[in-house]
Amino acid sequence: MDPRGPAATGVSSSSGETTGDRARTVNTPLRVGRDGVLRLELERRGTRTVIAGCRWTLPLQILAPVAVDDAALVVSVLNPTGGLVGGDRLDVEVTLGPGAHACLTTPSATKVYRTAGETAEQDVRLRVGPGATLEWVPDHTIPFAGSAFRQCIQAELAPGAGLILVDAFAAGRVARGEAWRFDRLESAVAVRDAAGWIFRDRLALRGGMGWSGLGFAEGHAYVATLAVIGDVDLEPFRREAAASLAARGDVSAGVGVLPRGGVVLRLLAAAAPALIESIDAAWARARAALRGAPPLALRKP
Repeated sequence: MDPRGPAATGVSSSSGETTGDRARTVNTPLRVGRDGVLRLELERRGTRTVIAGCRWTLPLQILAPVAVDDAALVVSVLNPTGGLVGGDRLDVEVTLGPGAHACLTTPSATKVYRTAGETAEQDVRLRVGPGATLEWVPDHTIPFAGSAFRQCIQAELAPGAGLILVDAFAAGRVARGEAWRFDRLESAVAVRDAAGWIFRDRLALRGGMGWSGLGFAEGHAYVATLAVIGDVDLEPFRREAAASLAARGDVSAGVGVLPRGGVVLRLLAAAAPALIESIDAAWARARAALRGAPPLALRKP
């Protein structure tokens, strides 16, 4: 007997069911996919940022955190199943206390596998306390042909908080000729503080369309958005980032200023190395602008 009871197995316990009713109930497929949850709380103790609370359920977990010289704590968020399947629902919540500084990343790119049913979903909520800085810099997402993925990232900033946020994806497994062959790709980013919205962005793409054409990705297979938000002068960062990207021949980029305390960088890259190198260079400049911190070299395969 299933310990969850009849409702969990899909078999009705009603004594009045017919044979046909029973067959239809038993043959109803259960939802494919897993519900993963991550709750992470970080706080500053002395000169260091530490994990004050953490719990997770697979397919989400974290690797052992690593402290770096500038008092930031690096935490890698891991999906040990190898990628997302249709029906997966991941829920991530990160809270930074006053003055804390943390960098959240992933060990590698996130793969989203083909689905014949439900969409894979990921909801991320980031709360950054007074004077704290959060760097959300996961590797890019790779939606396989026939995949469906929806992501929503919401960030709330307290006074004096800083945020570096990267949202990047590939058009698919490009080397296998699968560019723009996913079924659906959605990504929404919203950042606000006590005064209201600072940055809102959303894309919803259907695969199989001419997204690589003129006016869209224009032949580039890698797309990224990098937002840098903080109560500091970001004009030097904007100028340096724009000049650095303009000097590259393998990317197309634009850098814009938000109405309140922020800069947004849009990037189209021809190949994964160009995407990664460009993000790393802009990220290094953003760290210097927000915290006066040196570049952070993450060891990844």
